[in-house]
Amino acid sequence: MSSRKSKSRVRSAPPPKPQLPFRRLWFAAGISCVLAMSVFMLRPGSRSRGETDEARRSDLTLEEIPFNGQRAYGYLEQVCQLGRRPSGSDGMVAQQELLARHFQGLGATVHRQKFEYPHPQNGQPVPITNLIVQWAPERKERILLACHYDTLPNPMLDTRDPFGEFVGANDGGSGVAILMELGHEMAAILAEDQLHFGVDFVFFDAEEFIFTPRGGRYFVGSEYFSRQYVAGQLPYRANYRWGVLLDMVGDADLQIPQEANGRWWEDCRPLLEEIYGTAERLGVREFVARRGTEIQDDHIELHNRGKIPTIDLIDFDYPPWHTMGDTPDKCSALSLAKVGWVVREWLKQTGPAAPSSSRATSP
Repeated sequence: MSSRKSKSRVRSAPPPKPQLPFRRLWFAAGISCVLAMSVFMLRPGSRSRGETDEARRSDLTLEEIPFNGQRAYGYLEQVCQLGRRPSGSDGMVAQQELLARHFQGLGATVHRQKFEYPHPQNGQPVPITNLIVQWAPERKERILLACHYDTLPNPMLDTRDPFGEFVGANDGGSGVAILMELGHEMAAILAEDQLHFGVDFVFFDAEEFIFTPRGGRYFVGSEYFSRQYVAGQLPYRANYRWGVLLDMVGDADLQIPQEANGRWWEDCRPLLEEIYGTAERLGVREFVARRGTEIQDDHIELHNRGKIPTIDLIDFDYPPWHTMGDTPDKCSALSLAKVGWVVREWLKQTGPAAPSSSRATSP
């Protein structure tokens, strides 16, 4: 994720509009100042002082949760073993092959949405690929589950080495791991529980293909996807009822408040209520039903440009963000299990009660 983009708070009146790059820091002034300010922005509002950590933490264990968090954590480690995975890199190509094999082996249809984007440093064309994984592709009414799968090119907020190795375990890997695990259950869910909607997993590329905290263009992959969707240029027919973005959901100290845009946007409130209601029913207290920070993330493009009611499930209180410390040991199988379980149970029971998006696409 990025400083301005996903993880910045904005005090604008609802409904929010897509933001210009948030120039809150200057790289040349010293990386230590950057880190100090980023941590400051992370902390306020992320935790309610009236609650204790124990009051917001479930007593659930891995054995009690019927979602395989341990296997999901194994997928997280597998992805991070590929190393850095920024757009156009060898690591990204290896990840694309890994995911395509994984989901095709589970019976899904995989599309590669390819385009080019000029490199921010030299202007040379960089290949960008959004990976789209379809379940029950014959169903026109669909649900979109998304994450970004690129990593920041460098750990720009790392005080020790801002040009070191960044594997993005939580920021780039956690959503991927949950969807890889959920893929094992999709055939049964669509045959036995969710009989109306088809489901697409979309892995966005170039979410944070940036090289300095001073700004840059974020959400390149989700912007392209949204433009193609409204123009009817996707390689399949779809009418998306809901979208759910998974970002930074593996933190071992997990807390997911309701991202502010999802509360402001009227068309997203029913979705927010369904998912947090599901978490409450399951006893997953890490889904905190209070207003969180406003985050600039891929859901802004999906909602504002793609007209898809989309919410962002994100825990932005994560000290290793954009440092070399964002490694698998800062995440946990239990956190992945809790988030995956909530999303899976919501997916099973959500229905077509409300009118769906008017945007349909065709080949």
